[in-house]
Amino acid sequence: MTRPTSGTLRTTAATLSSLDKVQPFQSADEAWFWTMSALVARRDGARIVSGRGLVSRPCEPDDVVKCLDRLYRQRRIDLAHARILRIWGERGVAPDPTVLRERGDHRLWREAMDRMEWPLRLKGIVSGPAAAPEPGEVVPFRTA
Repeated sequence: MTRPTSGTLRTTAATLSSLDKVQPFQSADEAWFWTMSALVARRDGARIVSGRGLVSRPCEPDDVVKCLDRLYRQRRIDLAHARILRIWGERGVAPDPTVLRERGDHRLWREAMDRMEWPLRLKGIVSGPAAAPEPGEVVPFRTA
């Protein structure tokens, strides 16, 4: 096997930005909306090129999708979660828990985001403050 000459190698140094210019996402939600907007643009014919956006990110859209895929293969996220992430990700907003029709979607959305948050933090994709748990519903106990 022969080695290629030095002029034929592709270099990616021009597309990689320095680490101090990279801006991680504040939350898994923000990373997901960014990913979905990139995937929708790609589906519509846009070419996604690293380092060409207004803000340099620590990942490619496919990295976030791979995280979701890994959680799915580990059975931590199921198809219902992925469906809700796709639908609401394309809309660009999270489901509203105060709207009756969106409560079920909001529950699945939160479960998926909570499960995606830690792996994305480990990879350096998300670095904002950890999401505070939502207040739960208080159910009084009846005493006999």
